[in-house]
Amino acid sequence: MITTETKIKRWDSVPFTSVKIWDKFWRPRLEQVRKVTVPVCLDQCEKTGRLDNFMKASGRMPGKFRGMYYDDSDVYKVIEGAAYTLMLQRDPGLEARLDAEIDEICAAQEPDGYLNTYYTLNAPDRKWTDMEKHEMYNAGHLLEAAVAYHAATGKRKLLDSACRLADHLDQRFGPGKQHWVEGHEEIELALVKLYGVTGEVRYRELALWLLEERGQGRGQGEIWDNPEWGPAYCQDDVPVSGIERVTGHAVRAMYLYTAMADLARLSGDSAYIGALKRVWAHTAERNLYLTGGIGPSRHNEGFTHDYDLPNESAYCETCAAIGMAFWNHRMNLLFGEGKYADLVETELYNGALSGISLSGDRFFYVNPLASRGDHHRVEWFDTSCCPTNLVRFLPAIGQYAYAQSDDGITINQYIGGKADLAAGGGRRVEVTQVTNYPWDGTVDLGIGPAQTSEFTLRLRLPGWCRSYRLFVRGEETAAVPSDGYLELRRIGRPGDQIRLVLDMPVEGVRARPEAADNLGRIALRRGPIVYALEERDNPGLAYDDFVFDPVRAVRVLHDPDLLGGVTVLEAQSRIPGGPAVRFIPYYAWDNREPGFMQVWVKEEPDIGLYRF
Repeated sequence: MITTETKIKRWDSVPFTSVKIWDKFWRPRLEQVRKVTVPVCLDQCEKTGRLDNFMKASGRMPGKFRGMYYDDSDVYKVIEGAAYTLMLQRDPGLEARLDAEIDEICAAQEPDGYLNTYYTLNAPDRKWTDMEKHEMYNAGHLLEAAVAYHAATGKRKLLDSACRLADHLDQRFGPGKQHWVEGHEEIELALVKLYGVTGEVRYRELALWLLEERGQGRGQGEIWDNPEWGPAYCQDDVPVSGIERVTGHAVRAMYLYTAMADLARLSGDSAYIGALKRVWAHTAERNLYLTGGIGPSRHNEGFTHDYDLPNESAYCETCAAIGMAFWNHRMNLLFGEGKYADLVETELYNGALSGISLSGDRFFYVNPLASRGDHHRVEWFDTSCCPTNLVRFLPAIGQYAYAQSDDGITINQYIGGKADLAAGGGRRVEVTQVTNYPWDGTVDLGIGPAQTSEFTLRLRLPGWCRSYRLFVRGEETAAVPSDGYLELRRIGRPGDQIRLVLDMPVEGVRARPEAADNLGRIALRRGPIVYALEERDNPGLAYDDFVFDPVRAVRVLHDPDLLGGVTVLEAQSRIPGGPAVRFIPYYAWDNREPGFMQVWVKEEPDIGLYRF
């Protein structure tokens, strides 16, 4: 049996409000989310009737429900994301707009705490009869938005509404009450968040009860009646403590595992810990794209069978990549292993970031690893979970950069800026990072405790890094990696300076032989960035016509004027005297003229080299 004493670290997350980001890669993106993406998503919620549904439900506007039964969640997610931007920079105009929307939301809440505009307007007598209709999913996003907005502004109106809704759920569901298996997980992790703010134990206990309802044969509704999907689609095929394999809808699975990790961290439940370890290994080792994408199938927006990783038809929903970041962040806090932060990094720079255009106003729902030129970002979707997920994911990235524990601090992501951290024992430490990551592997750290006080500093050694150098106070220092980290145990003098130099060569990546679509193919990666060949940079080259020769050198060039400033790779054509073929970061494709794209390209046979 896995014991909590040997396996659980229980590190603490760092509020992203304690992290100031100023680096050249992320700061402009955060500003763009605040100035462009948040307003775009708010406007779309108005144009598409999502906000009107609340006014109709409250009787303030005539009319019928418009849209999909889960559309309330988009409004909540945009409010959550907007709240995060307010924490980074106050904006009275935005805050007033959100206050007005919150007034309409709260006015639509029914006297018993129930809040769902689809059922209030369309089928008030059918509440809590179809577990697929996202009633608790919508509720969960309201809870998350309320927690965020209260943290940003101190205002309680939405938080009080969320508590009334959570109380409604608690009164109706639980031991000895109505059974429920929510078709789309979300409420479970949201209840844990609400518990964290309110201290109300009932919310945490309800989250645990909802997890335990799964795999007991109690699911009812469209999912369970569909022979092509069945209970595995929504992770209702086995009790959660018995999970062995990742199954079904990818986003739902990620939200389930996130909630399991949250509750395991609170309780130390060894059954949950074992299940999380097993399903993580199955996901990461057999069902994960190089970009961090998960869920290859459009049919179920999720998983099929092991090593089914097609490129051109890859679904890889943006929300699933974001969910993968949520889950792996929790796994890192629970187990204290760097491999989980590695996957958060992969999503940050590839799988999730590809979902939004460089202009901040167009979005991918689906993120293939190859395209013949007919796949493009759009302004909005009928089901717009991905744009509204991006708007709440990106402004909060500071929380993934660090972790805190009783014995010290951990640096998980190398992002230029400053953080105010707790190193245990009441010690406060200010950490500054100066770096040109992800284009350069040199990271300069300033460690500033108020007074000399020894603690452990952990620096993540990325899984892609094969060699490195570490300097403490100007002197090269040996540090042996442990669980994916370099540990410095006697840090704590005011003004300590540390330099970490991560070797960042171009790496040729080959898939396992079971991944049949990539046999005879190779992909290029440098540091955390996965690269793609795009037609715009390679005029005259036909789709799937390039054959990579690993014996030839690959040039690394930084172009500050290209795609917001990127490092590109140039590989020599196999044709003597032919033009070099250029690769750009995968996240940046489809931001110019339409054209084909490939991550995995054909490779010359009889190769003998792996790294360049």
